[in-house]
Amino acid sequence: MIPDLPPGAVAVIFHSMRRINPDRSGRLSDADGYAAMAARMDVLAAEQPGYLGVRSVRDGVEGITVSYWRDDVSARAWKSVAEHAQAQARGRQDWYTEYDVIVAEVIRAYSRP
Repeated sequence: MIPDLPPGAVAVIFHSMRRINPDRSGRLSDADGYAAMAARMDVLAAEQPGYLGVRSVRDGVEGITVSYWRDDVSARAWKSVAEHAQAQARGRQDWYTEYDVIVAEVIRAYSRP
């Protein structure tokens, strides 16, 4: 569960469509490299000031990751981390056919067990 989000917290919503391997096998392109990079980005994000948590789901080709930040300054700082920028470039080149990023301020949040 994501901890209580403070007023003004920011959610960065990343929706993506993965590239299929060009050999027509139906497999996702560079699945092992993608998984390793995703795991590394989870660790790296958690080390950043203002990080509050992340949720991610993937159903084959389509995926959604939502990262939560204390404020917009923290979210923007994450975007500019050099290793994250390299992962973004690799995503555009090798892994995604399309993606959307939506940055939203959290108005209300609550959880239940």
